[in-house]
Amino acid sequence: MRSSPDAPVVLVDGRSGSGKTELARAIVAVWPEAQLVRLDDFYPGWDGLDAGSRHVVEHVLSEHPRWQRWDWERDAGAEWHELDHSRPLIVEGVGALSGASRPRAALAIWVELDDVSRKRRALERDGEGYAPHWDRWAAQEERFLARERPLELADLVLRGPDAAERADLWRPAIEALR
Repeated sequence: MRSSPDAPVVLVDGRSGSGKTELARAIVAVWPEAQLVRLDDFYPGWDGLDAGSRHVVEHVLSEHPRWQRWDWERDAGAEWHELDHSRPLIVEGVGALSGASRPRAALAIWVELDDVSRKRRALERDGEGYAPHWDRWAAQEERFLARERPLELADLVLRGPDAAERADLWRPAIEALR
């Protein structure tokens, strides 16, 4: 299990299109020594939310932190990426914040946005390739939220379309970890 006061872990979770990625990038911009790991890079296909969440616990937050990229074209695991245990780590994606991952993190952030705005943002971002999978992915999110209750595990909840721009809310928590 990864746990080091010298290398804090921040989990950034929220439903698809909520603004997690923008927030994680904003955190790295003010904390450049931090490593950013995105669950989007290792979900094993459109039915892979639970597997991605397990990957966080079993690999990303392990004693030998690493992650395996998912090759969507081959529909298979690809190369492994090693992480530096001594550097801060930001883990971003739906499923990052679970009952198993929370004890291994110094800070957990939940990003909340209404369903209509989330869908619009996600489809604008990912295009029509995501549209046929929206309901399928949303159903996995619903099951994950009901089982893991990440909103209740979060130290900080950011609501609204501009979570990354609300540095007044998240930056003090990040600064406290530095």
